[in-house]
Amino acid sequence: MSLTLARALRVDPAACVAFIGAGGKTTAMFKLARQLPAAIVTATTHLGIWQAPLADHHIATAGDTVEGIENLQGVLLVTGEPEGERLKPISPPLLQRLYQYCQTNAIPLLVEADGSRQKPLKAWAEHEPPIPAFASLVVHVAGLSGLGKPLSDENVHRADIFAELSGLNIGERISPEALTRVLTHPQGGWKNIPTTARRAALLNQADTADLQSAAQTLTSSLLPLYQAVLISSLLHDQIHAVHEPIAGIVLAAGESKRFGKPKQLLNWRGQPFVRAVAQTALRAGLSPVVVVTGANAEAVEAAVRDLEVVIVRNEAWQSGQGSSVREGLRALTPPPPFGHLPPIRNGKLDLHHPLDFGLGGGWEGGGVGGAVFLLADQPQVTTTVIQALREKHAEGLYPVVVPLVLDRRGNPVLFDRTTFPDLLSIEGDSGGRAIFHKHRVEYLPWHDDSLLLDVDTPEQYERLIANGDV
Repeated sequence: MSLTLARALRVDPAACVAFIGAGGKTTAMFKLARQLPAAIVTATTHLGIWQAPLADHHIATAGDTVEGIENLQGVLLVTGEPEGERLKPISPPLLQRLYQYCQTNAIPLLVEADGSRQKPLKAWAEHEPPIPAFASLVVHVAGLSGLGKPLSDENVHRADIFAELSGLNIGERISPEALTRVLTHPQGGWKNIPTTARRAALLNQADTADLQSAAQTLTSSLLPLYQAVLISSLLHDQIHAVHEPIAGIVLAAGESKRFGKPKQLLNWRGQPFVRAVAQTALRAGLSPVVVVTGANAEAVEAAVRDLEVVIVRNEAWQSGQGSSVREGLRALTPPPPFGHLPPIRNGKLDLHHPLDFGLGGGWEGGGVGGAVFLLADQPQVTTTVIQALREKHAEGLYPVVVPLVLDRRGNPVLFDRTTFPDLLSIEGDSGGRAIFHKHRVEYLPWHDDSLLLDVDTPEQYERLIANGDV
């Protein structure tokens, strides 16, 4: 599946998308516009006059109103009047009117809200970036071609401010760690972003294997503060990966009737099954991790209560696994808005503070990109297979990713957030496989047949522990 920028950013029909940063803002904005049925493009900063032909239609005005945008087709660029080789930004009243028109007619509004003088990286003056307060998505573009180069005005717009934010001295080479410090600084990558907006980091110009590797290094540090991190080579029309927070949902509500005692509490290497599964999910970087309990709830919950997990009790567990799937998904709705900031310590965001860093904002799966469903009777599942599922999902945002072992479907399974409405409709004892016929299923070849084992009888448990060195 070849990812488009519109799919990678999960752009809604009436989204207001603001582009900031450096290293491909205008390219990204117009590529996105071309992938939509129609779009209005504008700017709160200057555009180069040579960029106007990228649109199908261009209206330049000094006024607060604009005519002739009804029955819009293609890409319409609305700017202020020419000023030398640049186009002025539009007035705030006109921006507000364009926004209202786009909302009424379900047309995306794309706004270039930053200037960078054609440099791959930048920092921000006091008045920057001029992001509209109503932006629903802010895309921070960073040009990776700036990595490894000296910190100077030749390579970085406002190099002196970049030096302050990154801790580098002028002339030092720009490292991934220095760029991370800038992108996560409250006066850097987070500056002026509305608290209600989703945040995406677009690591562009990843044109070589080395730069793609550097982008992967940046991702783990950026994800706590951005809802998505995209790695791209836009000049080559390539999006290499889209990394998003992925939740883990441990289904641990069953009665274990066939087994005769709670499987969730069976011993696996000195700890209960359910605890081993939850710890694997946490080590694999799934966040949040939800444990759904039901039968024998108090004992099962006691086994995981000291872990950094969300415990949800399914009072309707007897109705089947479908009810546990629904309860697990509903637990992905944390209360803070997208812009909820962790505390600032020594001028930096405290990424270790135990807060939910902006995964809220209404029920949309809690802001996660998907969820891995794990079974409490499969403690043999490894972090390796979970991480492989995540990497495969990041390549194409596939609706469903399933390990395939000896031509058989195994567990765990990763579901993209686009499948969540269908998962919420599951009834009875059907699990996620009940919706496979509705979505594309991407199979991940895997060579560990232990993923096919589950524990329904004491004999199966004996076989599992014989293989698992309990």
